[in-house]
Amino acid sequence: MRQAVADYLALRRSLGFKLREPGYLLADFARFMDRAGAPHITTELALAWATQPAAGTPYGYWLRLSAVRGLAAHLHAVDPAHQVPPAGVLPLQQRRPVPYLFTETEVTALMRAAGTLRGSLYAATYQTLIGLLAVTGCRPGEAIRLDVGHVDLGSALLTVAEGKYGKSRELALHPSTVGALADYARARDRLCPCPAAPSFFISAAGTRLLLNRVDKVFAKLAGQAGLHPRSARWGPRPIDLRHTFAVTTLVGWYRTGADVGARLPLLSTWLGHARPASTYWYLQACPELLGLATERMTRAQHAQENRQ
Repeated sequence: MRQAVADYLALRRSLGFKLREPGYLLADFARFMDRAGAPHITTELALAWATQPAAGTPYGYWLRLSAVRGLAAHLHAVDPAHQVPPAGVLPLQQRRPVPYLFTETEVTALMRAAGTLRGSLYAATYQTLIGLLAVTGCRPGEAIRLDVGHVDLGSALLTVAEGKYGKSRELALHPSTVGALADYARARDRLCPCPAAPSFFISAAGTRLLLNRVDKVFAKLAGQAGLHPRSARWGPRPIDLRHTFAVTTLVGWYRTGADVGARLPLLSTWLGHARPASTYWYLQACPELLGLATERMTRAQHAQENRQ
């Protein structure tokens, strides 16, 4: 089974799939199968392995079984003795956290708090990073992976290389954003002329930022800015700046009477979503947005009834 897993991963990766976490999971599954002396995958064995962690979560169990299901489908095509676990077994039970939707005043307060961080470079990095996340809707991980060559200030373009799902995209920058990034680049090069990494955003030590560290600093800044959690489990997070960008864009379209259905694929492409259905989730994130969508649908239904 270890060899079968290695061959399967090599084939999928040759097609452009990264499969980092599934790779780790399937390597563990292969060891489990080999220890059991089982030459073929069965639904029973797949379930036994997927639910092994005693302290696991429903989502974790679903994720583990999903990895095996892909492998099993591949092997079943060659040898029907391999069973493919049914899709309805261990259904997905993941609850998305309610996003914190920032106001313009709150974003300004966050950036002002970042300006108080100790060290000029440290403060400038977080001020500019927060501003960029707010005006582009980039994922925080995408922003910290930007290299200097990905930010073309002359052409006002930002290239997100190898984002989620391995997709790359270009984002056009507003002149005010170009100016802010140029100011940061000059300060960065002056304060750290020989950085240890080619990244656009760097730490006080000249290294690339770490996502978990960014999350911790952001939480501290949110507290300083007087932002309070809106749920018992989740407080303001960097990813919520992306949610805010998406919701604000959709609300603006609804208010101006734009054809949201026609424009949604544009927003999906900008955000780097694999499909527009992922973008529709933002309708649930904001009561105002949900209300605007419902109001438009109701008007359309009434208009159709009147025509009939």
